[in-house]
Amino acid sequence: MVKPVIAANKPIQVALEPGKEYYFCACGRSPSQPFCNGSHEGTGIEPRAFSVETGQEAFLCQCKHTGNSPFCDGTHERFGDDQVGREGTGT
Repeated sequence: MVKPVIAANKPIQVALEPGKEYYFCACGRSPSQPFCNGSHEGTGIEPRAFSVETGQEAFLCQCKHTGNSPFCDGTHERFGDDQVGREGTGT
């Protein structure tokens, strides 16, 4: 089974627009982190569609192991710099 790649071991701050649909990269393979670009094809891992009701700055997960997808919950603290770019343990 393919597991998500740890794209980074820190979250990324993004400005989210109200009512806009976003596709969060859940596989960690997209070069346009934290959003999907289709790199998940063939992995069995699908992007997560989401939107927000009000415009906001948010910290999105880049370790791909958060329990609150797409938002960071601090799980990235489990991963060292040497694990970035490698498959993690899975969610």
